[in-house]
Amino acid sequence: MALNLHLLRFFSAVAQTGSFSRAADELNVSQPAISRGVRDFELQVGCRLLDRGPRGVRLTREGDALFRHAKTLFAMERAAEDELRALRGLGSGALRIGASTTIATYMLPTYLGAFNRAYPGIELSITSENTRSIAGLLIEHKIDVALVEGPVDVPCIVSEAWIADEMVLITSAGHAFVHDDVPIDPVRLDGETFIFREPGSGSREVVAEALKANGVNPIRRLDVGSTEAIKQLVASGVGVAITSVATIRDQVALGTLVAVPIRQMRVERTLWRLSVPGRLANPATIAFERLIKI
Repeated sequence: MALNLHLLRFFSAVAQTGSFSRAADELNVSQPAISRGVRDFELQVGCRLLDRGPRGVRLTREGDALFRHAKTLFAMERAAEDELRALRGLGSGALRIGASTTIATYMLPTYLGAFNRAYPGIELSITSENTRSIAGLLIEHKIDVALVEGPVDVPCIVSEAWIADEMVLITSAGHAFVHDDVPIDPVRLDGETFIFREPGSGSREVVAEALKANGVNPIRRLDVGSTEAIKQLVASGVGVAITSVATIRDQVALGTLVAVPIRQMRVERTLWRLSVPGRLANPATIAFERLIKI
């Protein structure tokens, strides 16, 4: 029995999104068409693939098995599209970049500007997600370049050190630390409200490890879900934080934030480039990776 690939795509979209309506939006077709297509597909394969319920759909055992094969099949389809695009060269085409939030917001724009000036015919798209999500997109051929804040432990992915990212203590312009003529003693941080990124953030883990290694244990902690929010809170005098130098240049220049050195404490992390061994890189990817290695 030959599977109907058009209907398989309908089923895969529902399985991926968990909803007939979201699958319809993703494929730009009507919901009745999706529902009818999946029902016809189940009749074709001779078994139920989805359990429908008030909270959405769930894969049956058979559906789960088929969905795993569908993901592989459509990944191969995207790989074929990538190879054909590569053969067309750099006069046209697309470059899809996936990056962790800090990289996408503060580090990529300079590279993207240079790339766009050199290759104006290439259409750029940027996806900003956490490291795990970026790795998944790379495996599924949904992005060409992956830059993240931490290495990943996935068998089919290689993590290569990209650049070092220095992280510094920031305070408001009126904070007492600003008036010190020498780097502050790390123990003084114990009495501060320390603002961290949310649990699961790569930068949070780096900062927490650095504080622990230097015997720092702030008695007041505040978790915040974005670097921008952290900077606003620090500038307002709510607390202090350690964040990437790349994220604070504008505020330091304006005088709303101050970078304060800490005695015998240097916080630095490695940013990473992810790749899949043996995958053909299109010319746009090769050109961009050459640019970011300069």
